[in-house]
Amino acid sequence: MPEGHRGATLTGANLRDQVRAALDTSTRDAALWHVPGRVELLGKHTDYAGGRSLLCAIDRGLVIGMVRRNDDTVTFLDSSSGARAAFRLDPDLVPLTGRWAGFPMTVARRIARNFPDARRGADLALASNLPSAAGMSSSSALIVATFLALAEANELHTTETWRAHLSTPEALAEYLGCIENGQSFGPLSGDRGVGTFGGSQDHTAILCCRPERVSRYSFAPVAYEGEIRWPKGMALVIAVSGIRSRKSGPQREAYNRLSLATRVILDRWREASGTQAVTLAAAAMEPAAQAAIEQLLVDHPDPAFPPGFLAGRFRQFVSESLEIIPEAALALERKDLQSFGRLVDRSQLGAEEGLHNQVPETTHLARHARALGAHAASAFGAGFGGSVWAMVDAAEADRFGKQWIGEYRRAFPAAARRAEYVRSELGPAARRID
Repeated sequence: MPEGHRGATLTGANLRDQVRAALDTSTRDAALWHVPGRVELLGKHTDYAGGRSLLCAIDRGLVIGMVRRNDDTVTFLDSSSGARAAFRLDPDLVPLTGRWAGFPMTVARRIARNFPDARRGADLALASNLPSAAGMSSSSALIVATFLALAEANELHTTETWRAHLSTPEALAEYLGCIENGQSFGPLSGDRGVGTFGGSQDHTAILCCRPERVSRYSFAPVAYEGEIRWPKGMALVIAVSGIRSRKSGPQREAYNRLSLATRVILDRWREASGTQAVTLAAAAMEPAAQAAIEQLLVDHPDPAFPPGFLAGRFRQFVSESLEIIPEAALALERKDLQSFGRLVDRSQLGAEEGLHNQVPETTHLARHARALGAHAASAFGAGFGGSVWAMVDAAEADRFGKQWIGEYRRAFPAAARRAEYVRSELGPAARRID
């Protein structure tokens, strides 16, 4: 999203009206979608390695509107900031690097490459109340929103390619993850993407989660494993640290190193064992593999990573995906919030010690939320900044949020200006709202 974009006080109806005004729908018809942000309750850096996540969509998000054009030009307006972009549906399009417009441009190029007959442009406008670079998937929401709009403009759902490969929300989510990371999806060839080596966790939450439900998914491929009703009487409160979690620059490099580490571990194990496992999750579930892989990483360190990094990364992945998430899902289903909270604490510690993607601000927020009485609290998203979620008693949620963010601002005055707390319902997936 454009730098500095907030829109935090706007309601969904406000966003819809703002987009309609930007597109001048008094004289032409527009299609509109609400595309939510997401919280990954558990599943830190697991998706691209075939692991699991516990996910929910939130009630904040963005609204995108689309009016068809009669040429191949796509115009894009952020109606809150006034930022604009224009580009063509062209397989040779070169997206801007390090700019928000690079995300919709990447979508347009991939559509033009994978759907050769898709050459109808559109005027697009968006408005958002989702904090940008806060770990709530504002950039993936922009990817999803752009695709939904251009897919409708070109009636992609009527194509044989769509029917054969993208007919379910899970398949579409995995494909959109491939648009972002540049990988191929079946016969739909990839390209550079936006430069991050992520998975499809964000896109899955945005397209597949349901109101008041926590969804459990595994990845590579995307597979639904069940859902749990959010505990009655509990509220989801999110603290935005004010430390921006970006998909560009040094933060992108640090993020990509965590993804690259899982590929290196898998390649090392495949070479040593002869396994044909295609994901680290599949390799870790082979008989006796976990201890053997960890020993391999200890005995033969990789000079491209700090000493002990790969072994710690592997331990974090196994703990998060194969141990914590199944146990936490069961605890949540049983409404055993004490056990759930302990498991979430263990996940947070794994991020600090195994991923090394936490900053003092997010570590403080997670610890302090628990000290203030939250049943569970953890950082989420890519890391290196972003936000922390907390499960608290609904009756105390606003008091908790004010105290939580107030004490945080005093502890970290440099981040205070951008810090805020958000109380969110667990909302629906992306949907048409026109």
